[in-house]
Amino acid sequence: MTEIHTGAVLRTSEHLIAGTTVLELHGEVDVLTGPPLSTRLDTLTAIPHPDLVLDLRSVSFIDCAGLGVLCRAHHRTGARGGRLRLVTGDTGFLRILRHAQLGGVFEIHAQLPKALAAGPTSGDASAAAG
Repeated sequence: MTEIHTGAVLRTSEHLIAGTTVLELHGEVDVLTGPPLSTRLDTLTAIPHPDLVLDLRSVSFIDCAGLGVLCRAHHRTGARGGRLRLVTGDTGFLRILRHAQLGGVFEIHAQLPKALAAGPTSGDASAAAG
């Protein structure tokens, strides 16, 4: 059976915690919701040394367009000497990252407090998945 996602909805909420911007995503990140999310992330990553956590725990679906949005945010953050962390414990999403050969690209944490408390990683971002 083919699953078709139409009428995708993505809600976001944004918080500043000790200098780190936490963007919580709720819903689907896909070809329809990706462009406005990308615009917001472009704004958040436009400053020098952006410090950003994307909380993906309430994301129910992400497609290749959504992965592209995450990769763009990762690139922009790194280019400005900043840091991007993802919060997710979704094994399906982690498997998608591995299959897309993005498993070691992102700094990933299973819990928000751990993402906020973690020091900079030294190389293998997937090792932070704890």
